[in-house]
This record gives sequence, C-alpha cells and structure tokens, in this order.
Amino acid sequence: MKSALLGLALGLLSLSPALRAAAPPTNVVIIFADDLGYGDLGCYGSPTIRTPNLDRMAAEGLRFTDFYVAAEVCTPSRAALLTGRYPIRSGMCGSRRVLFPNSEGGLPREEVTIADALREKGYATTQIGKWHLGIHEGSRPMDQGFEHQYGLPYSNDMDARPGLPKGSTGSPTPPEDGWNVALSRDGKVIEQPAVQTTLTKRYTEEAVKFIKEKKDKPFFLYFAHSFPHVPLFASPAFKGKSRGGIYGDAVEELDWSVGQIMATLRETGLAENTLVFFTSDNGPWLIMGSQGGSAGPLKDGKGSTWEGGMRVPGIAWQPGRIKPGVTHELASTMDLFSTALTLAGAKTPDVPVDGMDISPLLYESKALPQRPFFYYRGDQLFACRIGEWKAHFSTQTGYGQAKADAHVPPLLFHLGLDPSEKRDLAKDHPEVLAQIQEAVKAHQAKLVPGKPQLQ
Repeated sequence: MKSALLGLALGLLSLSPALRAAAPPTNVVIIFADDLGYGDLGCYGSPTIRTPNLDRMAAEGLRFTDFYVAAEVCTPSRAALLTGRYPIRSGMCGSRRVLFPNSEGGLPREEVTIADALREKGYATTQIGKWHLGIHEGSRPMDQGFEHQYGLPYSNDMDARPGLPKGSTGSPTPPEDGWNVALSRDGKVIEQPAVQTTLTKRYTEEAVKFIKEKKDKPFFLYFAHSFPHVPLFASPAFKGKSRGGIYGDAVEELDWSVGQIMATLRETGLAENTLVFFTSDNGPWLIMGSQGGSAGPLKDGKGSTWEGGMRVPGIAWQPGRIKPGVTHELASTMDLFSTALTLAGAKTPDVPVDGMDISPLLYESKALPQRPFFYYRGDQLFACRIGEWKAHFSTQTGYGQAKADAHVPPLLFHLGLDPSEKRDLAKDHPEVLAQIQEAVKAHQAKLVPGKPQLQ
C-alpha cells in the first residue's frame, strides 16, 4: 500500500507545471515599477541603491539578464503586458507615444487581458497603482477584467496645476501640491490631489489586504507602482535615507513594498503556490538627470530602442517551485500573459499572441525556443533581435532627437559580447542580417495594426 501511494506521489510530481498548478491553481502577482532602469537594483549592480528584498527575491528565484518590455514608453508597454501582444496590434502606440488626460482612446474592450482570462477561471482580480491604459468607458480597469481597482488613472506628473514652475517635475524637491492627479477606488475618486508621499505605502497596504482576503481562492494581483517616475516622492520613513538621493529613496521604498508582499505570502502559506514577477515598464528617464535612474552598462534609456530603453530587470519568484539561478534566455513581459493563462488552465484567445509560455524555463530550467523579438518605437519597427544578434534599421535617442537615423545596411551587434552596443559587426556577418531581415519580413507580412488609440 505504501509503495502504491509513493508511486502515485511520484507520478504527480512528474506532471507538467501546468497540470500540477491546476490543483490548486497558481496565484499570479505581477509587480511593475515605472521607469526603473536596468542598473537600479543591487542584484543588477547598483552601487548606490539598497534593495535587500529584491536581492533576496533574485537569490531565491530566477533573475533574467535579457528581459524585455514590448515598448520603450509607458502606455504601449502596459498594453503589451496585459494582452501578450505587440501594442501595434491593439492600436496602443503611435506618434503621441502615450495616453494623455485629453486622449480620446484607450485599450479596446475587445482585447483579452490577463485579468479577463483568469477571472473566467474563477480568479479574484485586482489592479493597484498606475493604470495609464485609458479613462473612458471600455478601457478602464473594471472594464478590462479587474473586479477592483485602487490607484491613479495615469502618470503622476499629469494634471499639473496652473503656474507650476518650470523644472518642477524633475526637481529633487518637487512641490507636493504641484499635481492634481486623482486617487480612485473602483473607479470613484476618493482623493484629489493624491498625496503622493504616501502612495507606495498605501498601495502596499491595499495589496497586502487583498492577498489576505483572497487567500482561500486563486487570485491575480497586478501591482503597478507610480514610482520611480518623476515627480519623485517617498514617505517620511524613506525620504533622505538613500545614498542615491530622492530617486534612491523612492526605489528603496519600492523594495520595502516587495518585501511586504513576499512576507505576506509566506505568512499566509501561499508563497509556494504564488508566482511573483517583478519588472519595469521601460528603461530609466535619463533626461531627468539624477532623478532619472541608470541603465547600467546598457545604451540610452526610456524612449529609445537601444537596449537601455527596453531591456529591464526581470525576477521570477516562487519558493519550492522555481529553482534559484540566473538565466540568459530572452523573454519579455508579453510572455507573462501566456504563462499566467497556462498556470490558470485558461484558454488562449483566438487572436495573434506574441508572448510564449515560459513555465518550462521557470519550473524545469528548460531552454526556450529561439524566436525573434521586435523593437518598436511607436508604430515603427526599429530593430529586431534573434539569439544574441540585434539589428537596428533605425535609431533615435529617447528624447531630444527630432528625426530617426535610418541605417542601410542595418547596424548589427552581438549582445552577448557587446551589450552596450558599441561595435557594429554588419560587414562581417551578412548572413545574420539576412536571417533577421527575413524574420522582419515574415512578421510584417502577417501584421494587422489595430485602430490607433493615442490621438
């Protein structure tokens, strides 16, 4: 009898992660920082910012060296994460780059989000923090699969008060009353202007409360921080404490927040059944100087398709399930869509999905199939990566360069040997360029752009 039971147990352990996760379903927590650079965490080499909780998360989990977002700025990046699709497919990109308070569009209701898919499988769903995917009917959080919402409708620098002195947004001491952005709960304004010095703390309290309340059923928590996007604020417990100035203060408070989430999952006994993924929506906003963070060894930052604009920190944590380590596999936020749906046993929507289920990498340390990754700036494809090779067809700095530089032939870099993109090897490897150009041609031949939303 004992041997039979042992055999049954071993059989269950040998099942794929998706099947094992079906009983009980795996909870999913995505923590999304705003404008955090590749070089802004201790575990990614920061010499100035202390991030002990994220460092522990990386030590206990899987840290990605080559993790990407699908866009170089906020709105399209967030759309891609929640839908698993390049933002050009949903129309969530364009020359205006992001949604503004006067924008008429938003994430189309027909797009299937992670929250939509997981809610159909019985998951509790909530969105905490910054949204920035639309304020009109159909595109708001509770129209996009979330049962509850708590946070800001868009970036914390929007709705600036009249007469705000020039340079206030990127100041190390921004005025606390400089912006009239509203804090809402379930779509209803509860505070305007939002008290930004307490945002990270209050977001975290909401997240902890949600986890404790939903501990007996599967849940999806999309926790999108407002910082370290400028203007930068930190609570009294963190202000003035970091070697990295107010930027470091804000990041260190985010690190504290991550620690609270991890501690709550442990205390409730949910840690081993909850996938937590930490990342950022794009690279650092370098034109903000010391208020703009660091891309580490990578070139440029937010707004560009150089590596510093779209390669970001990526850490997956699920103790007992994800083996600690570092991976150089190429993955992106779009993969979180497919992975979450697989873990929940949810059906993939009948539309082109660009993400891939990376659970074999997370849970079994299996290599991912090689695939091209496309770097878009707005609705224009600027670059493509296959394996270690990246070709730039056009380049443009994140901010300050009026027109892109076209490259014929394209620039070609080996990112394994040259992540800073300093040595163009196009003349030496025409066969690599030809392979990448064929991948771009195949991608564009089947691409159907969505109706533009960022008017």
